[in-house]
Amino acid sequence: MQKESREFLYKLLKTPSPTGHEQKIQRVVRSRMEKYADLIQTDYHGNVICALNPKAKVKVMLAGHCDQIGMMVTHITDKGFIYFQALGGIDTGVLEGGTVTIHGEEKEITGIIGRKPIHIQKPEERGKGVSDINLLWIDVGIPSKKEVEKVIRIGDPITFKLGVTELNSDFVCSPGMDNKVGLFVAMETLRLCASKKIKVGVFAASTVQEEVGLRGAKTAAYRISPDVGIAIDVTHANDNPATSAEKSVPISLGAGPCIARGPNINPVVEKKLIETAKKSKIPYQLEPNPRLLGNDANVIQVNGAGCAAASVEIPNRYMHTQVEVCSMKDLENTAKLLANFIAGLSERSDFTPR
Repeated sequence: MQKESREFLYKLLKTPSPTGHEQKIQRVVRSRMEKYADLIQTDYHGNVICALNPKAKVKVMLAGHCDQIGMMVTHITDKGFIYFQALGGIDTGVLEGGTVTIHGEEKEITGIIGRKPIHIQKPEERGKGVSDINLLWIDVGIPSKKEVEKVIRIGDPITFKLGVTELNSDFVCSPGMDNKVGLFVAMETLRLCASKKIKVGVFAASTVQEEVGLRGAKTAAYRISPDVGIAIDVTHANDNPATSAEKSVPISLGAGPCIARGPNINPVVEKKLIETAKKSKIPYQLEPNPRLLGNDANVIQVNGAGCAAASVEIPNRYMHTQVEVCSMKDLENTAKLLANFIAGLSERSDFTPR
């Protein structure tokens, strides 16, 4: 991956974007894409839409949601301890002992989620995690409610402590891979398209609030009214001991992007994506989805009079934890696949299933 692109990816991963509080990461997106996009718009919802050839007859929407799961401050005790609730699908099993950041209006505060030491646990408590988020609290090291309230307010968002860990030359670990990697790919695809002779309009959308109901993609698709809408998100890699490979779909890190199949997917777009991967010699994986997807393709498909929807997904280990892992090669290959797919479209492209 080229240096500038890697730096952009790492900046996204290090920028907080708890669902409903995506302004900081959207500033990063706008700054990066100014030199590649013909048009950049931010709507009332907070979606950022970067466009190439915005007046073209045929329009392709690429949706990568920028929001990440998080938490929210709900109560501060007299002794300065903080109780919280989930923003999106938090797994309480990974919270105890974690390091978090509370994003106050003027500054960020580091905290830890404490736990009763094993030495003073009752026998029936040992070896058991807390499943009720109401039994967890954050310790920020400030001994009184009055002092805490000088920097933290009820309703402030919380994230896992952000950062990037390189596991080897290809695998990267970070909170919020879901779905900052999909956002990265959407923007990287537009960057690649900017250097090609594109005959269609490309609208790379950094969508908001996916983690609480696919909300941003719904309003962004209405604004764009695309002919083709492709959600770029993560999917579960099962190449680790957590999953039985005998019965599950074989999805591995480093084996290429996953092209979704199922009722949420337009068969013409699906076929063209597979043909593009083969022609371009890009490794890819197939992912069957017999039900409607839980990503932005779900709402994009039924926008207006209907859209030719698809979903291209990036394998991800340990989703919705502090240690999500993705492959840099997969990110590059996903962007390359989508850019080549778009380059093969024209004003005469027809996506009607026949």
